[in-house]
Amino acid sequence: MTEATMTALDDLLGDPMVQMVMARDGVRPGDLRDMLERDRRRAIEKRLIPPAHVIAASKTCSLCL
Repeated sequence: MTEATMTALDDLLGDPMVQMVMARDGVRPGDLRDMLERDRRRAIEKRLIPPAHVIAASKTCSLCL
């Protein structure tokens, strides 16, 4: 993942409400990170194009796809 993506994910995972929901559901932050990274690699391998709203958001956040 890019540094900007990791920062956004860190912010999200640092939110107390997100932590409470994840704890309730038995989701560990490391497992979520692994799943997202695995899916990101698969999308790159399959040359999938992200949805338009993801592309637009990445441009406003200075992320490169």
